[in-house]
Amino acid sequence: MKKYKNNHHENQEARNEEHDEELEQDIENDEEVAEEEAESTAEDEVAALKAENQELKEDFLRAYADAENIKKRCAQEIEKNNKYAVSSFAKNLLTVADNLHRALESIPEEKRGECSGLDTLLKGVELTENELMHVFEKNGIKKMEIMNTVFNPNFHQVVQEVEDSTKPAGTIIAELQTGYMINDRILREAMVVVTKGGK
Repeated sequence: MKKYKNNHHENQEARNEEHDEELEQDIENDEEVAEEEAESTAEDEVAALKAENQELKEDFLRAYADAENIKKRCAQEIEKNNKYAVSSFAKNLLTVADNLHRALESIPEEKRGECSGLDTLLKGVELTENELMHVFEKNGIKKMEIMNTVFNPNFHQVVQEVEDSTKPAGTIIAELQTGYMINDRILREAMVVVTKGGK
């Protein structure tokens, strides 16, 4: 009976040890699974963060590019406004320039020098016209130099055609109204007389 008890006790201890080993193995397995799951979760989180980071970078680059484009467009718009802001005002002043020029041309050469008062008046009108042209140039406004050039519908308006076989057809031989440019744009087209009948 004592021997049976000893065997039973030994068997119980062996079973307890096996059970403890199984428990330890289960705990180790659970820990390994938990570690693997934690690693997998961490990897998923890192991948998600990397993807989010990449998306934010792309959004930032797009927003930065948009901001740069807007900045460039605004700078171009400001430059354009600065260059052409005086256009309507300058257009109104062209009639003043025309009238000053007409005043100078209205006095025949042979009459000049006969009257000191008239000469003084002419000198004053010339100085005024020169000053106006100087102000025009400072603001990018220039007269078109078109005499003896070929008619261009973008810059000239034909008022009359004259038969002249000695010059190529469309050659400008007279300017009835001066044309003006403001920077690289037309401010007012020139009214011209051109030839026809030439080659």
